Amino acid sequence: MAKEELIQFEGLVTEILPDARYRVQLDAGHEIVAYTAGKMKKNRIKTLAGDRVTIEMSPYDLEKGRLIFRHKDERPSTPGAPRGAPPRGGQFRRR
Repeated sequence: MAKEELIQFEGLVTEILPDARYRVQLDAGHEIVAYTAGKMKKNRIKTLAGDRVTIEMSPYDLEKGRLIFRHKDERPSTPGAPRGAPPRGGQFRRR
């Protein structure tokens, strides 16, 4: 068992800050600054304002946290595009 257990909270990203940091409004009402965890950086998971996220925090510092999971939501895709189709880009493909 570790010295301290990490606490997990859920919240909503309200603002994107420089250096892969985000301002997150927790469900409890507190506002914190969070950074992306290593797995999210490695897999290039993009997070936008308005996304629901899970935050991991140390009990010693409740002002900062680590963004560990972005919850999927049912956003409507591009109108007229079939479900699961890649986004339409330009006319030519890059090599």
